Amino acid sequence: MSTGGQDLFVVCKNCGSEVSPYITECPYCGNRLRKRAPKIDREGRVTERQRRLRASTPSLPRLKPGEIPGIRGDSRPFATVLLVALGLVGCLLWRTGLFSDSYANLAIVGRPDSHHLWKILTAPFIYNNTGLAFVSLAAIALYGWLLERRFGMFVVLALFLAGGAGGMAVTTAVSSTAVALGGNGAALALLVAWAIPDLIAMRRRQDIDGDVIGTGVFALTLVLMPLAVPQASAIAGGVGILVGAFVGWTLALLAEL
Repeated sequence: MSTGGQDLFVVCKNCGSEVSPYITECPYCGNRLRKRAPKIDREGRVTERQRRLRASTPSLPRLKPGEIPGIRGDSRPFATVLLVALGLVGCLLWRTGLFSDSYANLAIVGRPDSHHLWKILTAPFIYNNTGLAFVSLAAIALYGWLLERRFGMFVVLALFLAGGAGGMAVTTAVSSTAVALGGNGAALALLVAWAIPDLIAMRRRQDIDGDVIGTGVFALTLVLMPLAVPQASAIAGGVGILVGAFVGWTLALLAEL
């Protein structure tokens, strides 16, 4: 028998008598009913059951360093770190002068024959100018990291290959005397792909979190870089912009599905 969910009595398991739920021993047989008297709140209700329910409720695991409750921690940008590290190695090949022959063999010098098409893959990592290396690697590091956080490492690698190696391939196909190197095409592909969703949001008069002005300065510097460093192929830069625009637009559309 109960009123409002509150027990009016309990039954002693030893003698079967109905006794008060607030006592620890049966007054008829002396049987121990509970270890200690229950706690009673201000309204006269037993709080023991509530306490037991709270204790049995599973708790969340301890947060990792830098993790926000309810938000998964960011994974490490392995692909971006690898691409930047390879670019730094390519810059050192020229800067130190210790591997000058390797530097010349890894860049695009004229149209490579069928036995040297692999230079299309190595040329985006080679730099013969500190300014070109700094701007390109900074853009790859920043926008590669942002894209890897949002879409994963495979999108970053695909954009780098399509904008960098693809840009070198188109450069050699257009000109048989071109000298091309550097990652300006790959950097523009990553930058444009990241900026497209924000540009779409701005057109729809929606709020954005990205720095569009800073991104525009980066993009303009990369586009004009061939004027200062002739080896930074303008054709590769154009390919990077087209690749980034296509991939960025596709990713923005998929995100709305």
